[in-house]
Amino acid sequence: MLIQCPECELQVSDKAIACPHCGYPMKETTKMRKPRNKNNKRCRLPNGFGQISEIKNRNLRNPFRAMVTVGKNSNGRPICKPLKPESYFPTYNDAYAALVEYNKNPYDLDSVISVKDLYKRWSKEHFKTLKSDSSVYAIENAWKYCSAVYGMKVIDLRARHIKGCIDEGVAKIKGVEKKADVYTKNKIKTLFNKMLDYAVEYELVDRNYSRTFNLSDDTIKEITTVKHEHIAFTDYEMELLWNNLDNEDYIDLLLIQCYSGWRPQELCLLETKNINIEDWTFKGGMKTEAGKDRIIPIHTKIQPLVKKRYDKAIGSNNVFLFTYPNKGRNINLTYNYYHKEFTKIKDSLGLNPEHRPHDGRKHFVTMAKKYNVDEYAIKYMVGHKISDITEKVYTDRELKWLREELEKIK
Repeated sequence: MLIQCPECELQVSDKAIACPHCGYPMKETTKMRKPRNKNNKRCRLPNGFGQISEIKNRNLRNPFRAMVTVGKNSNGRPICKPLKPESYFPTYNDAYAALVEYNKNPYDLDSVISVKDLYKRWSKEHFKTLKSDSSVYAIENAWKYCSAVYGMKVIDLRARHIKGCIDEGVAKIKGVEKKADVYTKNKIKTLFNKMLDYAVEYELVDRNYSRTFNLSDDTIKEITTVKHEHIAFTDYEMELLWNNLDNEDYIDLLLIQCYSGWRPQELCLLETKNINIEDWTFKGGMKTEAGKDRIIPIHTKIQPLVKKRYDKAIGSNNVFLFTYPNKGRNINLTYNYYHKEFTKIKDSLGLNPEHRPHDGRKHFVTMAKKYNVDEYAIKYMVGHKISDITEKVYTDRELKWLREELEKIK
């Protein structure tokens, strides 16, 4: 439709913005459409990739929710679950980037567990394979220094976090906060090595970051140079033990160890069914093939001590030779409990403060060599491997011979 220009009075289309003859504006200036910011352009999601939805009408810092497609229902429509460990993001493209990362290496959403939950699952299985309470105690003690990562998601755990536990981890021991010593640092590293191996095996993570680094050179040097050797008891200390046999609990156990060479854990696990009072022999052992189920004569000096413990265990229907009271009943002695009792004996009698529970075994070997006990008899009785083929395969040693060698010790 044609209209008249107010300025030049010529005919102009009613859709014209300005008169083509004189330039007079025919309409009010229209607002220019704001071009779309290319940086805010939303990426399109491929089929089966997932979903991103914006939560509107709420003042949220992270309003974009990412959902992962995990299957389809009977009608063919996608079944979605929130992306883990985080499903809310500040922008659409942040949510999109998270979905891209997930689709590169999809994982079971139900497996996104915390480091603390992983430790519970792993330790429950791993502790079944350990043969001594001391091994369990060492792991539990190392775990105390890792509280900084308890709440972290396993998939977020990296080498820097593990190093932080090793170098800066703090545990409260008897009410006092302490940093890990070099031995505990080594235990922490071993703990994460094995725990994350378990996580990889069960596809909870795709990489064990604990195995991507080694302990620092200074830590390794300190571990290798600082070595606490076991020490035998002196004649004076042995006299103190015998003289206070009735004054302190478990001195009898220590004396039995000094005349038989058992490891502390092996002593704790001796069962009454494996004590032959008629033939005066023990049967037990652990740790190595050479150490398992070995039969050891009972030295005449400790036979009364063994008999007393045996009668007490049988009378109380206890399976184990050595027990301790716990909640109104006697249960088998643990290494931790014996360690505590050993420390009491050491402090009460004023023994060398450097003594440790394994020193009774060290004392046995020292005395055996002092009294010229046969080398192979010593190795057999303490459960060490015999590498000599002739001795190991072709020589059948009698119990009588072992007893004769053992009784050389005075």
